[in-house]
Amino acid sequence: MKLGIISGYSGRSMDLGIERIKKAESMGYESVWTAEAYGSDAVSPAAWILANTTKIKVGTAIMQMPARTPACTAMTAMTLNQLSEGRFMLGLGASGPQVVEGWHGVAYGRPITRTKEYISIVRKIMARQGPVEHQGFHYSLPYAGEDGTGLGKPLKSILLADTSIPIYTASITPTGLAASAEVADGVFPIWMDPDKYSIFEPDISKGLEKGGKTLMNYDIAPFVSVIVGDDVDHCRAPIKANMALYIGGMGARDKNFYNDYAKKLGFEDAAVKIQDLFLSGKKDEAAAAVPDELVDAVHLVGPAEKIRERLKAWKAAGDAGHVGSMLIGAGQPEALELIASEML
Repeated sequence: MKLGIISGYSGRSMDLGIERIKKAESMGYESVWTAEAYGSDAVSPAAWILANTTKIKVGTAIMQMPARTPACTAMTAMTLNQLSEGRFMLGLGASGPQVVEGWHGVAYGRPITRTKEYISIVRKIMARQGPVEHQGFHYSLPYAGEDGTGLGKPLKSILLADTSIPIYTASITPTGLAASAEVADGVFPIWMDPDKYSIFEPDISKGLEKGGKTLMNYDIAPFVSVIVGDDVDHCRAPIKANMALYIGGMGARDKNFYNDYAKKLGFEDAAVKIQDLFLSGKKDEAAAAVPDELVDAVHLVGPAEKIRERLKAWKAAGDAGHVGSMLIGAGQPEALELIASEML
């Protein structure tokens, strides 16, 4: 199994933790992943990390597709991959309607359609087999809208062809997982219970079959928070607050993918309660309502021995091909060292 670390996105001030990243690089971690919401972007930190490291790969988890044209993303990925001698990995996501329409000022549209069109265009540009043309719901190359000049023409990238850059998407929905398995090289589930690949299996298998692939060449790379400490409740607390935000507040009451996912993981009553509390403004109570069992199923918290025991399930999932990479979110050096000592 491959290991990566999550750099994430900033708060008010940028702090990438370059020394922590270099330490992970020295321990054998394969990758580090940046992110963006509506503050810091994902690309600038990725470039900075690549410039300050020598071996570790750097990816975006994720770049928001509606924020950039497919051509802009392909240019960025190919540029960074050349400058880093093949260490860039491209992670894409549809984001959500609140950010897409409220921050970027563009229509959210059809996320699955956008994903397929976007990756198709990016791959055409990277392959450089000819001038790129595409006519779809979201994108037209050359532009074919009535407000255009009509002067656009198909173009081919000036850069050398580069089809080595892996493309990941972020998804936990059935249609999103199927689309990712069909057109991408890997997927980021925000959380995953290594014992319950069965939740993903029908959709991923459907997509792999449609794309003519197998699980052997598709990387399932969940985010896994790790907090080491003797007080398990204390370790769980920040994770519960984060999970309550997603389960309770990401999306409308009747359209929250994370809430639906928590129910699939076996916590239906808790998911309803968390959302009710969160949307009522009771965020602390919503966090307290996140079950210990849910945190322990998808993250790694508590004393080292407890974490080592739970890592057996992750190893088994890796051996079965159900997890290709664990992307570790950890601020503690000892947490990174513990995972590396057990998994590498």
